Parts: sequence; structure tokens; C-alpha cells
Amino acid sequence: MEPKDRFDLPQGTLDLLIMRVVALGPIHGYAVAQRIQQISREALQVQQGSLYPALHRLEYRQLLMASWQASETGREAKFYELTARGRDHLKAETKNWKRLTDVVGLLLKGTVEGIS
Repeated sequence: MEPKDRFDLPQGTLDLLIMRVVALGPIHGYAVAQRIQQISREALQVQQGSLYPALHRLEYRQLLMASWQASETGREAKFYELTARGRDHLKAETKNWKRLTDVVGLLLKGTVEGIS
């Protein structure tokens, strides 16, 4: 995918994407970024400077919990899992996001005085 085909994430979206990936099972930070890139078909690329502060923020808010474990390379890495609170938050935020995208979709489908 060309760099011009990549997207900048709207404010607040990164936390939702991280929690969605972590909901699939325990995963370390670098793998979260890789999974987001893979699932988005290379359209989204999360930089470490955004990823790790977001992971720490989610852990601080008790939406994620972390533990040190051996990674697939045998090195110790911090693995993240959703907490019960995180699962509830993910469910609510996913519902809100779907409602928002439906509303934005309606607005984009409409025309306003010659704008289509």
C-alpha cells in the first residue's frame, strides 16, 4: 500500500482499536501495532510514540492489565489483556462508534444545494 493510501486516526480511535485487538487474546505491544496494520490491510500504521502511551493510559484506567511473559522470540515482553471493565468499555465504545459512523454515513450520502 502506498503511503498516500494510509490514514491518520481520528482523536480517540486508537484506544478503541487497541482494545479490540487485545480482546482477541493476550498480546504484547509491538504485536498490537502489527495486528492493527495487518487487519487494516496496511492502511493504518501505529507509531510506537502513540502506541505505548495509549497502552499505559488504558492500563492506568484499568481497562487493560499487563503481565511480563516470554514472547515468541523468548524475550520478556509486557502482555496486555482486557479487564472486565475494559470489556464493558469496549462494548459501549463499539456501539457508540457504530452509531457515529451511521450518522456520518447519512450526512455523506445526502446532498446540500449542489454539493454531492
